Amino acid sequence: MTLLIPVISVVLGLVCGAVIMFAIGYNPLLAYQSIIESIFLQPYYGGETIRAMIPLVLAGLAVAFAFRTGLFNIGVEGQLMVGWFASVACAIIFGHLPKFILLPMSVVAGGAAGALWGFIPGLLKARFKVHEVISTIMMNYIALYTTAYLIKNFLYTEGERTPTIPQAASLSSAFLANLTQGSRLHWGFVVAIIAVTAMWFMLWKTTKGYELRAVGFSPDASEYAGMNVGGNIILSLTISGIFAGLAGAMEGLGTYQYMTINSAFTGIGFNGIAVALLGLNTPVGVTLAGALFAGLQTGGMTMQSNAGVPVELIQIIIALIIFFVGSGYVIKWAADRLKRKGHKS
Repeated sequence: MTLLIPVISVVLGLVCGAVIMFAIGYNPLLAYQSIIESIFLQPYYGGETIRAMIPLVLAGLAVAFAFRTGLFNIGVEGQLMVGWFASVACAIIFGHLPKFILLPMSVVAGGAAGALWGFIPGLLKARFKVHEVISTIMMNYIALYTTAYLIKNFLYTEGERTPTIPQAASLSSAFLANLTQGSRLHWGFVVAIIAVTAMWFMLWKTTKGYELRAVGFSPDASEYAGMNVGGNIILSLTISGIFAGLAGAMEGLGTYQYMTINSAFTGIGFNGIAVALLGLNTPVGVTLAGALFAGLQTGGMTMQSNAGVPVELIQIIIALIIFFVGSGYVIKWAADRLKRKGHKS
């Protein structure tokens, strides 16, 4: 039943979205058909879907990893932004280095910046009992305005952004672009695959992963068993920050090749919460949920052009899916009632 809840939630979200489309005069079958055809039959939109998946999956992993260890990381957005900035800044400052050094160094810089932004609330939680939800939310705003200040004063160029990174630090690929008819698909999908595998291996195949999950399940029992609860809290949020920082690095080194002065959040980090929720905080589930969200967002553009449906309806459908996932208890209750009626009959 636990595995069925996300599936039922997606179906209910799509059905409710179809009802809304029909009620306001649009053809839901044509709308959904245009999304499916664009993603699976048009290489450009297929490439864009995979490209959009990359930061969503990494942000979802960041949320899921923290949640698996008993923590709620609301600061993925801020960790993503500092990772984005650090990767771009590293690429620009050390642009004279060859690609085999500069590219991995820039990726690591993004992950390290995210780790630092996760370490701080982890330390506050472990040492001073500051709730991670409060501290990570505050760190989001610090990241937003700190990156804007640093770009404005140290890496500013015309267009309210940093200069474009050198080609030696870019994840873009002419081969992938030609393969997908000009999409922005880049090699960051390899980083996402490695991250998914790393999370699975770390949490379920290592002693430290077992310890992290045990602390998340019961801190008191873990402390009684001799585990370092505070140290594991710090480690958990630091690793979570690495995933989020890598998501930002993929945007800076892959999709955009620069960073703008942001007056608002990107939204990727917050979408990562929904991706983790729908994916049941598992690596495979997060990957599938990221694919769904990316497909809806990318296919929404063709839905508007082919069926005339406003693209904002995609956000409503995504919100409905999240609502139904959050209402998992109600779905379980309804399923139990149906099961009992079936046995009685």
